[in-house]
Amino acid sequence: MIYKEFSDLKLSALGMGAMRLPVVDGDDGRIDEAAAEKMVDYAMKQGVNYYDTAWGYHNGNSELAMGKALSRYPRESFYLATKFPGYDLSNMDKVEEIFEKQLEKCQVDYFDFYLFHNVCEMNIDAYLEESHGIYRYLMEQKKNGRIRHLGFSAHGSVEVMKRFLEAYGKDMEFCQIQMNYLDWSFQNAKGKVELLEEYHIPVWVMEPLRGGRLAKLPEQAEETLKAIRPKEKIPAWAFRFLQSVPQVTVVLSGMSDMEQLQENIRTFETEEPLKQEEMDTLLSVADGMLNGTLPCTACRYCVSHCPRDLDIPALLELYNEHNFTGGGFIAPMALMAVPKEKHPDSCIGCRSCEAVCPQQIKISEAMKDFAGKLK
Repeated sequence: MIYKEFSDLKLSALGMGAMRLPVVDGDDGRIDEAAAEKMVDYAMKQGVNYYDTAWGYHNGNSELAMGKALSRYPRESFYLATKFPGYDLSNMDKVEEIFEKQLEKCQVDYFDFYLFHNVCEMNIDAYLEESHGIYRYLMEQKKNGRIRHLGFSAHGSVEVMKRFLEAYGKDMEFCQIQMNYLDWSFQNAKGKVELLEEYHIPVWVMEPLRGGRLAKLPEQAEETLKAIRPKEKIPAWAFRFLQSVPQVTVVLSGMSDMEQLQENIRTFETEEPLKQEEMDTLLSVADGMLNGTLPCTACRYCVSHCPRDLDIPALLELYNEHNFTGGGFIAPMALMAVPKEKHPDSCIGCRSCEAVCPQQIKISEAMKDFAGKLK
């Protein structure tokens, strides 16, 4: 197992994420605890020492399952991370209640790593609102030793992350972002890494395989990669990409079965970053996978011609994400921070924007399609 230095710790470069544990009969809320414990046992034996869970994973049962599995080991033999669930605005005034309950569920006296969960457009104002007392309380717990290292995770834009860092950046020790060779450009993970580097904040990675999307590629893409590294399996390319980004400390993978765990651990037995030619080829493969997305360049000519004053480039960016992912939570979550009259269903189909679009995008059709998919 590769290890990375952080503070005075040595963290396994591969961390076990507990968002996609094995379940019973396809029910996400019913974790197969016996299977999960076997996976933890194997991970521990192979040198994985970082375990990541959260309040909402598996309908609230992930912390319970991980607490039970890890309680069989000496506390100093693993590092446990969980998060304050700010993705639900109703939780904002419950930080003390939730934190105490998390300690109980995880059967620990302290968390090695604790995060503001999912900083994004929908909750940034609430996170920055001092009256909720979230930052104050978590800093107090850090002072008391019940949080060893404080950080945040983010699905929001670079601009949202900037707001958070301007307020709390001096006290953030790490940041967890969605990052893989597809989202390097698609979700501007590159820009997020550069922002974090300005604050000297190391990167924790979530969704390295984009929910499994990068575990199997189109046939032509797989052939292209195998021609360069014949022995490298396709999922390993995603991890080799991350090994090529020096700011990355921990890569979290939500593994659902023993086979996935074993394969990922084998990959992290060695550090084999990509050569420049290999990196260029892999990013070219990613571009090919994004061919079906609308080619908006955010020139904003359309905005000045929209009678409803819609932020069309931002909506098209969310539309591309929603289409490529096949749904998901990112677009609906981002739109929660947008006034209802600025949603895609506010488009009246006048096509004034299309008359000035250099890319000749059929914007009115995209807005209608987007609105329908969000219902």
